[in-house]
Amino acid sequence: MMQARSDGAMAGRRLRVGIAGAGHFGRYHALKVAASTREALSGIYDPDHARAENVGQEAGGAPALSYARLLEVSDAIVVAAPAEYHFDLAQQALEAGRHVLVEKPIAATLEQADRLAALATGHGLVLQVGHLLRYSAEHRAITERITRPLYIEATRIAPYKPRGTDVSVILDLMIHDLDLVLAIVDSPIASVDALGAAVSSEHEDIANARVRFENGCVATITASRISLKTERRMRLFSQEGYLSADFMRRELTMIGRKSGLPLPGTGGFRRQSVTWNDHDTLAAEHEAFAASCLDGAPVLVDAQAGRRALAAALAVGQSIADTRARMEVSGLLQGVD
Repeated sequence: MMQARSDGAMAGRRLRVGIAGAGHFGRYHALKVAASTREALSGIYDPDHARAENVGQEAGGAPALSYARLLEVSDAIVVAAPAEYHFDLAQQALEAGRHVLVEKPIAATLEQADRLAALATGHGLVLQVGHLLRYSAEHRAITERITRPLYIEATRIAPYKPRGTDVSVILDLMIHDLDLVLAIVDSPIASVDALGAAVSSEHEDIANARVRFENGCVATITASRISLKTERRMRLFSQEGYLSADFMRRELTMIGRKSGLPLPGTGGFRRQSVTWNDHDTLAAEHEAFAASCLDGAPVLVDAQAGRRALAAALAVGQSIADTRARMEVSGLLQGVD
């Protein structure tokens, strides 16, 4: 984790946070900033001024007529615009000396991610990436119980929505679980085998990836945005036992030998069940961002973490492209035969 440099000039006062992008996520970010005790909403910028004004009225913040003006009145910027604009908006903010919370993915390419990381380091600024589930109670519960995973199975599926289709389902949904898996498995990726298909958009709408790590752990990750139901689950098999997490219901079940109620006839295994009803993950993300900017607290999901997740997502996309190319060649060869 990157250690953020505390800004003495901001000590003892609230962090002025501007929102770049007044869409779905921008609205949620604006509301959380407005409700925070350590942040103050300094403004909202969106090329669609009417949309920025609507979100501003709801959250109690003024719309900014330009991004340059938003930078002038802010200590930090939340980049919640479509993914294709993440790099440009984050780069401008960092060059202006502003802390940045950028929604996932951190950028479109690894070179862009490296540029943002270098800017943040060079200016002593916080660069936090919005991999939201790292701030969830479920994630903390998993990492407290599982340290030596052998096999991980993650499923993240949802009905079709036009929002997010400017990128593939890999960068839209799967990247959440890629980031979680990378945070749990302390080992470099050895190989990626993936399949995917574009069904309702120009990009992959469904994808499945098998990720092998150098320490022997294997993760199978499925993401879809064309399903009939919403499901967000993760199952982990490890030397500590078996763990199942339901991110929708906020429920976790662990079968192991250390904690929980005894399971008769299982040779000493116990079952532990944990639930959460009141954990606000986005608020927790903003609390962490403010602590990093104001107090110099370590950045939990820093540029390096964002880059690792992006690299894994790009590897999945490349594997799908390679698989598709092989299938096309095979079809052509069969046609020749």
